[in-house]
Amino acid sequence: MAEYRLGLQLHGHADDVRGICVCGDAGIATSSRDHTVKFWTRNPEKESEYVLSKTLAGHSSFVGPLAWIPPSDRFPEGGIVSGGMDTLVFLWDLQKGEVVETMKGHNSQVTGLAVDTNGDIISSSMDCTVRRWRNGNAIEVWEAHKVAVQTVLKLPTGELFTGSSDSTIKLWKGRTCLQTFSGHADTVRCLASMPGLGILSASHDSTIKLWALTGQPLLDMIGHSSLVYSVDAHSSGLIASGSEDRSLKIWKDGVCIQSIEHPGCIWDTKFLGNGDIVTACSDGTTRIWTADSNRFCSDEELAAYTDLISQYTLSRKTVGGLKLMDLPGVEALQVPGNSDGQTLIVREGDNGVAYSWNSAELKWDKIGEVVDGPGDAAQGQVHDGVRYDFVFNVDIGDGEPIRKLPYNRSDDPYTVADKWLLKENLPLTYRQQVVEFILQNSGQNNFVPDPSFRDPYTGANAYVPGQPSSSNGNAPKPIFKHIPKSGMLSFETAQFDGILKKVTEFNARLSSDSEQKQLSLSEAEMSRLPAIVKVLKETSYYHTSKLADADMALLVKILKSWPPQMMFPVIDFLRMFVLHPDGATLLLKTIETGNDILLETFRKAVVPPVQPANLLTVLKAVTNLFDNSCLHQWLRIHCTEIIDSLSNCKSSFSKNAHLAYATLLLNYAVLSIESKDEQSQAQILSAALEIAEDDTQDFDSKYRALVAIGSLMLKGLVKSLALDLDVKSVASSAKSSMDTKVAEVGGDIESLTR
Repeated sequence: MAEYRLGLQLHGHADDVRGICVCGDAGIATSSRDHTVKFWTRNPEKESEYVLSKTLAGHSSFVGPLAWIPPSDRFPEGGIVSGGMDTLVFLWDLQKGEVVETMKGHNSQVTGLAVDTNGDIISSSMDCTVRRWRNGNAIEVWEAHKVAVQTVLKLPTGELFTGSSDSTIKLWKGRTCLQTFSGHADTVRCLASMPGLGILSASHDSTIKLWALTGQPLLDMIGHSSLVYSVDAHSSGLIASGSEDRSLKIWKDGVCIQSIEHPGCIWDTKFLGNGDIVTACSDGTTRIWTADSNRFCSDEELAAYTDLISQYTLSRKTVGGLKLMDLPGVEALQVPGNSDGQTLIVREGDNGVAYSWNSAELKWDKIGEVVDGPGDAAQGQVHDGVRYDFVFNVDIGDGEPIRKLPYNRSDDPYTVADKWLLKENLPLTYRQQVVEFILQNSGQNNFVPDPSFRDPYTGANAYVPGQPSSSNGNAPKPIFKHIPKSGMLSFETAQFDGILKKVTEFNARLSSDSEQKQLSLSEAEMSRLPAIVKVLKETSYYHTSKLADADMALLVKILKSWPPQMMFPVIDFLRMFVLHPDGATLLLKTIETGNDILLETFRKAVVPPVQPANLLTVLKAVTNLFDNSCLHQWLRIHCTEIIDSLSNCKSSFSKNAHLAYATLLLNYAVLSIESKDEQSQAQILSAALEIAEDDTQDFDSKYRALVAIGSLMLKGLVKSLALDLDVKSVASSAKSSMDTKVAEVGGDIESLTR
């Protein structure tokens, strides 16, 4: 059988290509992390080539699954269905390039799409549900699995299948599960039809399985070394799969007959009718592979691709368990060694070469090339080109950056501590803590210090681990820089004079309007507001100052009766009111009497048409509720509604509203971790990932969203869900940020994915 070679590369997306849809003979649709869908058609001047025809922009986050609707009277050029991280399903008229139906209902990422023979659209989601849509409305909704549904498949013969993070496949008739297919050891990521035989499944357990429609496993395809994201079959009997391991594998009768390396993971794989294979890669490029020599790319393009793979492979190459690109160049040999026999590994071309310092001749002697061997990764680490038994990450605290502390078991920990503190320009008072840190983390707790040792700086004996330390310094410890978050954030500053001025202005306007005069406050009521402000301003007396039932009643009256366009200064007043212990208690008391003014005000603020000032103040007010634990139960009960409603208002957010929303999610992350509420954690994670994915967000908003994600992964119950949602790419992108905090928390999250 002829081998597949590169035929064509489609450049146009600005980020990962996530999905592929073969649109009959009309063309190919691709979706991307860049929030767009692109439609490619055959080049009329050269049939084997595709050119970009349309870019469909409408999703507010990355786009994943796609489905094709053939041309009809309604859609003369066909239609495309797209699902996104933004929880929406769009139906596009390809001729107009416009959304003609927006399907809202899912509360987490849309993961799969199918079009039924009657035109119904079927969608699956991380929210565990499957929905059937007709004319833009959900006519059926059911919980298909107890955890995230990753994919949905509708066969022409009528069978409907779902695959899930619970590692199973389910066969459905309507909303009734007819059978559960069990066999995978991890998430079922993709399903595909194998004509004449059954269905194929791709899994995070690195395997592909072929199943009979009865649920009987027929064949296992084992060959990938990491998560398998996609699988597809051709009428010829060939199967193609794409994986995190960066390979496209082509299978025949269960045997891998070809493997093609890519410069990134492969999110999706599809066959064209002519047998060519389309791949969606994380480098932002769609590629078409062909076994027909008439459709091969030019020799120059193939050479450029081969060089791209070589450069990518080189960037990831390890020698002796070390990353080649992290090694110093040969210029490091210009620096003399510290002791006879010291070993230095440098990068020479594509290889790592070891040298030993010869103190007698004052030169580096070449030892030889370093190669990988079994267990190399566990044999030590490299710092500045020198191999050590340990290279510790040390967090000094006080906002200082993470420091690297190299150490060998044969070293004297006191000498290492002294040299390291001097090198890092850190206070010598840290010395005892550094020694204890080294001994504990190197497994040398039984180390016995030399009793004759005298500290050259203090004259004291050597520090003995386990005995009380005389230093007040904080013991350095290898911890994450920014996660997990503990405690709640709040918006504690207010322009009280401005708030009172605006309330007074609005009240005067109501008084002068004969139709609204009854809504205005009396002189006595207006005089009470400055008195409340005086209490709220004096935060140092919160433990003794008091607010009265009448104060709460006054706010309730205004919030219930005043027109929406006049509510924002009163909501801002409420924001500060709930920070006072009495204010929070009075609000809870009002709610418990059946008068939930809080929920009523929130719903007024988010109902269209949205008033931006109301939206911002209600965001900050709800965020401040977390400050008092007595309101935590209310926040838990209304979590889903609050996040869903605010998510739907994001198009009206100002920069400050985006920051307030990210802060709200971070507080919710902390609360859901404390209450071990997995369902809420999943919703918060999804919402925070949308912010982290959005390149238009400012650094502060992105940072708070990333801290929420990292905290949920580290202390919550949704780490596996985060991995399913491709948090690795989010972390990688954050690590390259120009903002130090964003880059650091990106590193924290990335370390959790290993």
